Amino acid sequence: MKGAAMIAEALKREGVDIVFCFPQNPLIDAIADAGIRPIVCRQERVGVNMADGYSRTAKAHGDDRIGVFVMQYGPGAENSYPGVAQAFANGIPMLLLPGASDLRRLDTLPNFWASRNFAGVTKWAATVPAADRIGHLMRRAFYEMRTGRPGPVLLEVPHEVMAQNVDEPFDYVPAKSARTLADPDDVREAVTVLLRAEAPLIHAGQGVLFSQATSELVELAELLQIPVMTTLPGKSGFPEDHPLALGSGGSTTTGAVAHFMRKADVVLSIGSSLTRTSFGITIPPGKIIIQATNNEWDLNRDYRTDYGILGDAKLVLRQLIDEIRRQSPSPTIGQDGVAAEVKAVKSAWLQEWMPKLTSKDVPLSPYRVIWDLMHTVDRRNTIVTHDSGGPRNQITPFWESLVPGSYIGWGKSTQLGFGLGAIMGAKLAAPDKLCINLMGDAAIGMVGMDIETAARARIPILTVVLNNGTMAAEIHSTAIADEKYDALTQTGDYGAVARALGAACERVTTPDQIVPAIERGIDATRSGTPALLEFITTQETAVSAPIR
Repeated sequence: MKGAAMIAEALKREGVDIVFCFPQNPLIDAIADAGIRPIVCRQERVGVNMADGYSRTAKAHGDDRIGVFVMQYGPGAENSYPGVAQAFANGIPMLLLPGASDLRRLDTLPNFWASRNFAGVTKWAATVPAADRIGHLMRRAFYEMRTGRPGPVLLEVPHEVMAQNVDEPFDYVPAKSARTLADPDDVREAVTVLLRAEAPLIHAGQGVLFSQATSELVELAELLQIPVMTTLPGKSGFPEDHPLALGSGGSTTTGAVAHFMRKADVVLSIGSSLTRTSFGITIPPGKIIIQATNNEWDLNRDYRTDYGILGDAKLVLRQLIDEIRRQSPSPTIGQDGVAAEVKAVKSAWLQEWMPKLTSKDVPLSPYRVIWDLMHTVDRRNTIVTHDSGGPRNQITPFWESLVPGSYIGWGKSTQLGFGLGAIMGAKLAAPDKLCINLMGDAAIGMVGMDIETAARARIPILTVVLNNGTMAAEIHSTAIADEKYDALTQTGDYGAVARALGAACERVTTPDQIVPAIERGIDATRSGTPALLEFITTQETAVSAPIR
């Protein structure tokens, strides 16, 4: 069996049924011969984003499938770098399979050596030296992706290795991943602190989603009546219609998150790296921090960890619950009225924003578009994501996610254009869901040609473009340049572009047409056609950011 066929067979045995790619690479034909569907994108970064969204959605829905991206040697790998960097920042598992120059010339500059150049943005990277090493290295790659903190891994495959023939049978058995319990002493200490707390807060991250720990998180919150906020990547890990739900915290957040974060004396962070970033909420000083993570790098990194717990989120939550019941058979921490307080704070905050959420202005308020969208779709059967800048800042505080995996939130690295590829990957991982991407006019300028990929590959996503004719999120910092030179002004009929690329589309300018257009867009996706709705909106710069 030749090396390329061995890689394809390993992928098949690992449950891979779709591979995202950009020619040329001999692996693509080998993968197709093995019965795995190749999907060719228009630009490598978008293909990596598709693998990212595929992996996120699969993991959040309890599926062990992994997104895979195959690219050509040199420029293909180079063009992939931004998407890989974003996946690494957000802890997303994916397998990258770039081609390579001859082994004898890998160390000859300026030849591009992918395993070396991607070392800083992958969890693990290696070059396959010979075809008889393929089985071992593929098994190692999948083990790395599925164990501990997830992340992208890269196997660079030189062309002569793909063409090498191995006479022995290909004996490939997928490796089982490992999940770890926490040290019982660490759990015991943390529970003692929690039971003594006067105003504890749970800070839940993406690890809750990826370990399928929502039910345990709900049980713990209800057991001690602790309010719960999620990080942006962890959004949907706790049902936001729950009486103890505060919403997500990022560069924008809810009034409830701000209120209870200020009030908290103990913060229990579960499944989060607690990385300080411009796109995440900052924990104010003076809080006792209990941090539970599956990655030792996270402890005592950006915050002082008063009580560290190392282990899988689902397993650790069960340990915490059992220890609470052991220490206090009838636990109470004086929080009997917390649900009523959550409701009151939420109501007051929403009341302040209701004029924008229900605005009848023309141009449209982007908040009105988001509000109407949320109340039109079936959120339990919908996956939504956003792009960076204005769309992310506007949607995250107000969109209530009801079930795990229904929201793809992201931060740390926030490249314009990510959402389009991510939502295509999500739709392929969860074909029965309505999959929606919210983006601005700047983002579609980055990646809009890949709408053709959605049409050609029959990936029926719904894209919502908030077109305000400018880069509104940057207005404050570049006001003089914009006034003198139109530096931030952008023009274009994105609906017409999408139509030319094979999508159904509409341009919407009045409030009364928002809901009917959304309904027609959904109908188009049900017929198997991607749809784009372009809403002409005001240059809104107000955001809900009561705490940073």
